[in-house]
Amino acid sequence: MQFDVTIFTKNLNTVGDIAKQVEGYGFGGMWTAETSHNPFLPLTHAASVTSRINIGTGIAVAFPRSPMVMAQTAWDLAEQSQGRFILGLGTQVKAHITKRFSSEWSAPVPRLREYIEAMRAIWNTWQNGTPLRYIGEQYRFILMTPFFSPEPMLYTDIPIYIAGVNDGLCRLAGELCHGFHVHPFHTTRYLKELVIPNIEAGAQKTGRSRADVKLTCMIFVVTGSTPEEIQQSTIATKSQIAFYASTPSYKAVLEMHGWQDISERLTKLIRENRWNEMWTEISDEMLNEIAVVAPVHELAQKVKERYTGLLDRVGYYFPFVPEEASKRVIWDEAAKVFSL
Repeated sequence: MQFDVTIFTKNLNTVGDIAKQVEGYGFGGMWTAETSHNPFLPLTHAASVTSRINIGTGIAVAFPRSPMVMAQTAWDLAEQSQGRFILGLGTQVKAHITKRFSSEWSAPVPRLREYIEAMRAIWNTWQNGTPLRYIGEQYRFILMTPFFSPEPMLYTDIPIYIAGVNDGLCRLAGELCHGFHVHPFHTTRYLKELVIPNIEAGAQKTGRSRADVKLTCMIFVVTGSTPEEIQQSTIATKSQIAFYASTPSYKAVLEMHGWQDISERLTKLIRENRWNEMWTEISDEMLNEIAVVAPVHELAQKVKERYTGLLDRVGYYFPFVPEEASKRVIWDEAAKVFSL
């Protein structure tokens, strides 16, 4: 099992130093997310100053970008990093695709399937000179001239991970992808009964196995060195869990555990603009099923114990901020338990 970190940075000029620290700890990889900043630009800085760690997007939103644009970005990062780049893709939800990105929405599973197939057709054209011809329901690529084709390179088997919650995207990952970003809003039962069986079902369609698909997750954790710190961490994590529990996309997790009623209560609080109270609806039982709760010096080992045999790459939901002295012991402990 590898340990990864996620970074959120406003200053691209600091990314190189952060990446060197991640590699210095002996961690497996560094992910960026598409939130308030572009997920790809930090990775060019990280690639230039590291030689071992994976660098990847966890995740980049696929549908607002043409597969051609995404293919070119991934190709360049794969070459720059000498094969260490992982392209992590997500579908996002309809409201964000149509209203935030002003893009078209369609059924996400078949569209993401075509998206991945189209990128691989493009990469094949660039590497082998095969005439470009990909025609699907959503995407059509039939033109590529030498002027716009990058030269062949050594790292063309670019790993693609996709993110998802429900069975359709799990099966697609099993069928076509190198990995799957498990959402932090999950339980081990959900992994065992929904995620992994559907990964296996998809893999069987293409003659693969579960071992061919790396499962990764930035896990919700509650930790601290004092009772006060643990209480603060508890409130913060319960608040995050409450946010996801109020969203219809994650109802399968709630239904599996008989937690359906919580959605209605959370929705009521949202309607009444009582956001600061939502965490109080998350019971300690629910918290312990979704998050790993442990003191700082036990956290990494508890994560390893819970997820051995279930996940291949793990990390913590909060970002890697090495200058925060209060969290340094957390990274030190993770390095002891997980480093290569």
